[in-house]
Amino acid sequence: MKFNEIPNHKKEILKEKSTKYCVVVPVINEGERIQTQLQKMKELSKDIDIIISDGGSSDGSLELDFLRSCNIRAILIKQDKGKLSAQLRMAYKFALDEGYDGIVTVDGNGKDSVESIYEFIKKLDDGYDMIQGSRFVPGGAAINTPKIRHFAVKLIHIPVISMIAGFKYTDTTNGYRGYSKKYLEHPDVEPFRDIFDTYELLAYLSVKAPRLGLKTCEVPVTRTYPSDGKVPTKISSFRGNFLLIEILWDLAMGKYNVK
Repeated sequence: MKFNEIPNHKKEILKEKSTKYCVVVPVINEGERIQTQLQKMKELSKDIDIIISDGGSSDGSLELDFLRSCNIRAILIKQDKGKLSAQLRMAYKFALDEGYDGIVTVDGNGKDSVESIYEFIKKLDDGYDMIQGSRFVPGGAAINTPKIRHFAVKLIHIPVISMIAGFKYTDTTNGYRGYSKKYLEHPDVEPFRDIFDTYELLAYLSVKAPRLGLKTCEVPVTRTYPSDGKVPTKISSFRGNFLLIEILWDLAMGKYNVK
């Protein structure tokens, strides 16, 4: 690959590689939510290695003894600037260097149906390169989604991404994804660039696979927001939504294309 711009990070390997694919869990300061999620994911770890991509948590939720008890394979701890896309860059590079044939990503805030990981594994086995988890296809479910988020996704993000990609998506802000090694290593993709810093990489990878003629599909997932209390998200209601619109504009203008 031409680009290899990976955030500085600390790496803790807790066990050896044991599966064909891995699941990357990006997280920062999710407390009990990430602990509950990892305990649920432990039973999946016989079928897919689990890699934590930590943005620099300070809440004590990711102690190594706890991670070992959940059969986690490795934790990467970012020690550099950047948000979600930076976390994903360091984890995806690690996964490719370790020889995984595909990567599933699921957020670490406890909102997603982790058992749906098997749907992504099936699609990777079937040769798909970009697999989008969708709440809005048969078998999926969107539970307690905040109304402003629901309408922003349905009326703005999905139509714009689908138009740019040339593929009819039904869910585009959902970080529950699967990518093949073939896709991430494609010379016209180059995901390891520091232009991907906040949420750009998710949008870019949604668009690039269909445009390159790579096999793209959706699988049903469930995303559940709490019925009361603070919404578990790192995207603020105003600034975050404005940022997503800005990313859509840059995407349409070709800002992230490989030069």
